[in-house]
Amino acid sequence: MNFYTSLEEILTTAQPAQKAARFRTFYEAYLAGDVVFETNFSAKSFTEPSYSAFCTVVHPLKVPKRRKLTTDNGKIILLHAIAHIEYTAIDLALDHAYRFQGLPKAYYDDWLEVADDEIRHFEMLHTMLEQLGAKYGDLEVHNSLFEASYKTEGSLVDRMAMVPRYLEANGLDATPAVLERLENLPSDPMLEQIKSALAIILEEEVDHVLKGDRWFQYSCEKEGVPPEDFFKIIEHYSPGAFPKRNGVNIQARQEAGFSCSEMKQILEGYEC
Repeated sequence: MNFYTSLEEILTTAQPAQKAARFRTFYEAYLAGDVVFETNFSAKSFTEPSYSAFCTVVHPLKVPKRRKLTTDNGKIILLHAIAHIEYTAIDLALDHAYRFQGLPKAYYDDWLEVADDEIRHFEMLHTMLEQLGAKYGDLEVHNSLFEASYKTEGSLVDRMAMVPRYLEANGLDATPAVLERLENLPSDPMLEQIKSALAIILEEEVDHVLKGDRWFQYSCEKEGVPPEDFFKIIEHYSPGAFPKRNGVNIQARQEAGFSCSEMKQILEGYEC
């Protein structure tokens, strides 16, 4: 089995169940040492995300709002939004491995492991959607995460900065706020399932961001880019992103590799 050709097939597979099945067949072969890295492989530039085959893509401000979480419809909207993030994260992790060649095997080990986690996260959320009579693709979604991967496909430094260390790290900040909101609602079995799934995702996403930090530092050294340029990179793609005034998961970010000096630039008023 060839490495990059197989990943391209998985990346361009739209339907979640089929994508997961193809990935698991590939990943089993990879872990068994039965996958060959092709030489001189030319990666494709994907101009549309795989989910565009069955999701309606709209502007981020037009996606359904997460309201009335005590109702089934409100829970569906919440679960669908998070499932979309996790589905996109599958393709992001796979694209990290597919697009950037000639790196240490540990790099590919890391991002395939992340893809495996993201598939499991998506399936947890999709199971709950199905219990509520819905499925992924029923609601409108936005393209923001995909756009970030598309814009950074020419630079490993930019990709590691923008996707794991910025966008995924923002998830470390956002999830506790969602959990707090859910804790303040009257409990029911579905809300308990959602809270349990989000707690698992939050814990495992710390490691994903940490992997991004590891390969950001590696790529900076390899390309002669000062790691301090992280903030210049983020400002280029997402002007005004930092500093934040509140809502930062300090402990999770520290565990994910953010230094004291970085935290000072991320969070206004932060003291080491």
